[in-house]
Amino acid sequence: MSQSIEPDWRPLPLAAFVVLTGAVLVGGFILLQNMQGMKILMTLFAVIWGLGSVALLFYVLNAVAQSMPRKIRSMSVAFVFAGPAVLLLFWALVLPTLRSLRLSFMGPNGKEFVFLDNYKFAFSDPIMLESFRNNLLWMIFGTSACVILGLIIAVLADKSNREKLVKSLIFMPMAISFVGAGVIWKFMYAYKGEGPNIVEIGLLNALVTAFGGKAQAWLLIPFWNNFLLIIIMVWLQTGYAMVIISSAIKSIPNELNEAARVDGANSIRIFFSITIPSIMPTLITVTTTILIFSLKLFDIVRVMTGGNFGTNVIANEFYLRQFTYGNSGQASAIAVVLLVVIVPVLAYNLRQFRERKVLK
Repeated sequence: MSQSIEPDWRPLPLAAFVVLTGAVLVGGFILLQNMQGMKILMTLFAVIWGLGSVALLFYVLNAVAQSMPRKIRSMSVAFVFAGPAVLLLFWALVLPTLRSLRLSFMGPNGKEFVFLDNYKFAFSDPIMLESFRNNLLWMIFGTSACVILGLIIAVLADKSNREKLVKSLIFMPMAISFVGAGVIWKFMYAYKGEGPNIVEIGLLNALVTAFGGKAQAWLLIPFWNNFLLIIIMVWLQTGYAMVIISSAIKSIPNELNEAARVDGANSIRIFFSITIPSIMPTLITVTTTILIFSLKLFDIVRVMTGGNFGTNVIANEFYLRQFTYGNSGQASAIAVVLLVVIVPVLAYNLRQFRERKVLK
């Protein structure tokens, strides 16, 4: 009978590799500290040293795991490759969440226990109620507009001879950061004031005055200015919805559409009876993804209005409470409320991904 031979431990070579890896990590860190005056060289060295150190570290850890006895070898290899990611997630997500939960029951300085006072503020303060209302507007109108426009453009673009060009133009805003989009649209809504020698540089006011209308300070108009900000999210996210929905439409077998046409169904009947039901899981996934974005929206509001003039949202109020007013207790309570609202949507989204994977 053949017997399986366990691999040799070879402790001396492995120990040498471990010592070498430690020397590379420590030595590289010391060299970086001594390159503070040479920014370009320091950047190049940081990239090379960082990538090389990570590769060397995983190589050594994998060698150590592979040298373990057979019973624990697979577990060791899994820990080597998944362990660092799990530890980073725990350190960057779980610990801050637990810390925020603790601070949400404390006073402004994080020392005095106030129990539910911060949560009473979160659900009773007029500014917070305004923020909840505005987030609801973003969720309903912003998400609906993104998905509906993405669906319409995806269907129409698939039938166009310029499909690639049209989709590229619609998707292009996705390459712009939210802060950059806010700056661009701030010029679109710019208002210079009234006067004989004043020339409006804002595109919207330029169009209004060109047709005989009166220039307006659009971002200062309460309630309606929220919809002007929502347009920016629609401009940014419609391309994402279009691309995902278009790929789902292309996956529908042509035989279904041909059979429906043979039975006398027109394009509208095919769209509502075949296309929509076939891509419904994709529509749900896209909707929940954009819904999560609208819930934690911050950049656009912060750049455009700073949350003033009735445009405040939950994430911006959290920022103000923490970094402007210095009230960590109220800020943490807002963060916990936002997390509680987002988690069910995120869990539903993950369940949809899992169900689609099972069906495939």
